Amino acid sequence: MTKHHVVENLSFEENSISMSVDGRNYKFDITKISLRLSRASVAQRHNFVISPSGYGIHWPDIDEDLSIDVLVGVKHAPPPTKLVTA
Repeated sequence: MTKHHVVENLSFEENSISMSVDGRNYKFDITKISLRLSRASVAQRHNFVISPSGYGIHWPDIDEDLSIDVLVGVKHAPPPTKLVTA
């Protein structure tokens, strides 16, 4: 499995979410990135799963998913395909 990101130290402060992604620290305003997270209880916010590949974060209690690429503003290109010629 390809590891897209290393996501660590995810925490919440009122209406912000902080995390370390690939060694860089980020802080986001929840109200600007997710209506579901902004309306979630503290317990619901703290019940999350970071995907094994580091590609995203899932909150099962509110059925919300956030892409790390979108949050930090990067895009991973799909692997090149091999053309088969006859």
